[in-house]
Amino acid sequence: MRWWKMLGLAGIMGVAATGVVIARAERRRRAYTPEEIRLRLRERAEAQPEGRSS
Repeated sequence: MRWWKMLGLAGIMGVAATGVVIARAERRRRAYTPEEIRLRLRERAEAQPEGRSS
């Protein structure tokens, strides 16, 4: 039964690590000012080939 405990612990650690990665990405995303977001969106729109909407 010991390997069941190790498997459970590994699963819990994986969930915690995923949460940390998501939290970091969210903090990084929220750090942008509205002006920076608009600038990035405009740059993306200009970089797309003509006639392509997505």
